[in-house]
Amino acid sequence: MPSSHTAIVVALSTSLFHETGISTLFIVTLIFSFIVIYDAVGVRRAAGKQAEVINKIIGEFHINKKIKSEHLYEFIGHTPTEVIVGGILGFIITYIIYLI
Repeated sequence: MPSSHTAIVVALSTSLFHETGISTLFIVTLIFSFIVIYDAVGVRRAAGKQAEVINKIIGEFHINKKIKSEHLYEFIGHTPTEVIVGGILGFIITYIIYLI
């Protein structure tokens, strides 16, 4: 259920913050994290919605025997809840590792 991509980049940012504090490397990693999270919830989710619409159009053409039916994969992106849970897991797991 949770986004593993989000969990990994949040864990990376959290561990770098723990090791270096607010440094240039941490800022770069934080920006990288935002890009990955945006991709997980925004761009990939939009591609899934587009695939759903295209599948409906293909279905209509298939009923009229105008084209061969081939469905696209619709579940590409993550929901915001999956991304949030992935971020929380990445943060918690990183701090558990640093406590050991």
